[in-house]
Amino acid sequence: MDEATPLTRLIGERVRQERQAHQWTLDYLAQASEVSRRMLINIEQGVANPSVGILLKLSDTLGVALAALVEAPAPGKLKVTPSGTGPVLWSSPAGGRAVLLGSTAAPDVVELWDWRLGAGDRHASDAHVAGTRELLHVLGGAVTIEVGAQSVTLATGDAVTFHSDAPHAYANPGTAPARFSLSVFEPAVGVAPRARSTHA
Repeated sequence: MDEATPLTRLIGERVRQERQAHQWTLDYLAQASEVSRRMLINIEQGVANPSVGILLKLSDTLGVALAALVEAPAPGKLKVTPSGTGPVLWSSPAGGRAVLLGSTAAPDVVELWDWRLGAGDRHASDAHVAGTRELLHVLGGAVTIEVGAQSVTLATGDAVTFHSDAPHAYANPGTAPARFSLSVFEPAVGVAPRARSTHA
């Protein structure tokens, strides 16, 4: 909990700053993002630990990259993420964790993630906004990717590209930890209101 507190406070400050920059009320942001007003209040007060899905809804509605909500702004053209300092945005009791290593700025956002899945771990994600694509490279162990009704299990060294504007999941079917690198491309963030895709 001690590690999460500075991150949740930072997220709260950044969400509030972006909302106020748009001159939006909590009610307006709640309606536009489909995140409840109560959750938004808790996020802005730094007492909620929002899921990756909620953060993605907020970043897209506010027109900023996900990294803008979880990292302090950095001056200059270079933004270095020293080893071990990226924000952990998901973790599991089995030792799984998702670390956001870096991101480009909106509107065309590319994110770089370092994922670890413990034995038996599975992380499910709602459909991202239309046009979102992901590239995944398995660095160790085995990883099953589920996209809609399709699934494929990848071994160390294998890679896959897929449309993540459908419900999808990452799972570790093995008994040893797995690790993969993930790049996410989300086009036109904040350019216009967009519905989240629900196709399978």
